[in-house]
Order: sequence, then structure tokens, then C-alpha cells
Amino acid sequence: MTLENLAQISNYAVASATGILALAFVAYVAQWGFARNLAPERELVDSGGDVVADVGPSERSTMAGGIGLSLTSLSAVVLLIGVLTRSLAAERVPWGNMYEFGCAATLAALTAYLVLERVWDIEWVGPIITGFGTVVLGASAMVYVPAGPLVPALHSYWLVIHVLGAIISGSAFLVGAAASVLYLVKSRAERTTPEAERTGFLWRIPASAKIDQVAYRLHAFAFPIWTFAALIAGPIWAQYAWGRYWGWDPKEVWAFITWVVYAGYLHARATAGWKGKAAAILALIGFATFVFNFVGVNLWVGGMHSYAK
Repeated sequence: MTLENLAQISNYAVASATGILALAFVAYVAQWGFARNLAPERELVDSGGDVVADVGPSERSTMAGGIGLSLTSLSAVVLLIGVLTRSLAAERVPWGNMYEFGCAATLAALTAYLVLERVWDIEWVGPIITGFGTVVLGASAMVYVPAGPLVPALHSYWLVIHVLGAIISGSAFLVGAAASVLYLVKSRAERTTPEAERTGFLWRIPASAKIDQVAYRLHAFAFPIWTFAALIAGPIWAQYAWGRYWGWDPKEVWAFITWVVYAGYLHARATAGWKGKAAAILALIGFATFVFNFVGVNLWVGGMHSYAK
């Protein structure tokens, strides 16, 4: 099989994964929609205290959620094929430009979501993860470049270390941001919605305190990896490529801004006992700076990292 054929397979696989992920998003939205009139899950007991029935979600809502999860898994597998064949076609690691990074980062985010869904049962962030992933893959296609060799500055094993760290931490930041969004929605609803009116899928997901805990754990996991990728591996690679560890390049500056925001988030939670709305908003600001670093800086700001487009 020629390199050109591998590149074509990669293109078809990424396009297919995008379509499948979009369908997964629709299925998750349908899951929420079918449950809009359902009360929170509860058990019915008889006079002896034995459970006689379990009032669970409607069959249509359950089926839609299962379809969404299955389609998300299928999309991840197809996208994995696309990323691997892209790597074989280019004869290098598949994250040498913005298109490749978008595909690899989306694959990492889907993988993180699927793993955590089994460990922590976080299916409730499915609509956000699949929706965001669909947008990223679609936007990546708009900056597509053919598979080819790296520019000279990228010929280093630090490319693997630095960018892989950014991909792993970014996937955890995304799931953490999704949890933070749902925390803000759920906590507000808990404060303002009377008990009798608490119906719909929002009341079938964990309490806001549990969602906040999940968000904190994800950010606490991602931050050390981001620290290594942005402030250790990145400067070492810069010294190798450009002869200086730090040059206040726009991407370097925004990587540092992201680090400062997340450091502030974790520090506030650990020392000042920050929880709730303020912490969630700060986490979302951090994720916004992360996204701008990898999208806005590449597209609208010049600098030494312009090859990443």
C-alpha cells in the first residue's frame, strides 16, 4: 500500500469519524429530550421495607443514551484508524500541524471520556464532549494540509514528548470543563427550582457537589502534565530548535497564561477552600485560554510557532 493510499484512508476515516460523532451528539441530546418530563430516579418500597419497583428513566431515553455511547465508541475507533494511517502516510508522529493536532486531541478526549464513563459513570457530559469534538474535527478539516515531512524545527523527539503532554492534559481539561459547565447549570437549578418541578434529565444526573468533585479531580490530574509539557518540555525543545529556552513568543505567553489560571484554580481550592460557582468559572476561563492558545494564536497571531497552522 502506497503512502498516498494511506493518506486517502486517513482522510476518509477522519471524515467518517466526524459524521459518526455528530450522530452521537444527536443521540445524547435525544436522551435528554426524552427524559424532560421524568422525575428523579427513586425506589418504591413496601410496608416491610423491601424494594418492589425501581422507577428509572424511560426506555427511549435509555436507548438514546446507549446509542450515543456506542456511536462515541465507534467514532473513537474510526478516528484512531485515521490518526494511525495519517502517521504511516507521513512517516512520523501524527501531530505536526494544526489539522493533525485537532484529530489526535479529539481522539484523546473521546478516549478519556469513554474510560472515565466506565470508572465514574460520567455519561452526563456526553453531549458536551461529542458536540465539542464534532466542532474540533470540522474546524480541523478547514485547515487540512496533505501528509508530508516536518519543518526542520520539529525534527526532535521533544515533539513527541511536548505535544503528547499537551494532548493528554488538554483532553482532561476538556472533560473537566464539561463537568464545570454542568455544575453551574445543576447548582443554579438546585437553588431555584422547587421540589415539585424537578423533572427532566438534569435531575437524573449526580448532585452538583459530586459534579464539582469530578471537575476538581480532572483538573488536578491534568495540571502537572500541562506543567511538564508547557514549562519544562517546551522550553527544552525551544533551546534545541532556536537556541533559547524562553522568548516570549505568543504561544509561549498563552501557554504560561493557561498555567497561571489553572494554578490559581487549584491553589484557591486547596488553600482558600474555593468550591462552587467561582471555582467553576475560573476553570472555564482556564480552558478558554487553552483553546485560544491552540486556535486563536495559530490563526490570528504570528510568531515562531506559525508552522503549526
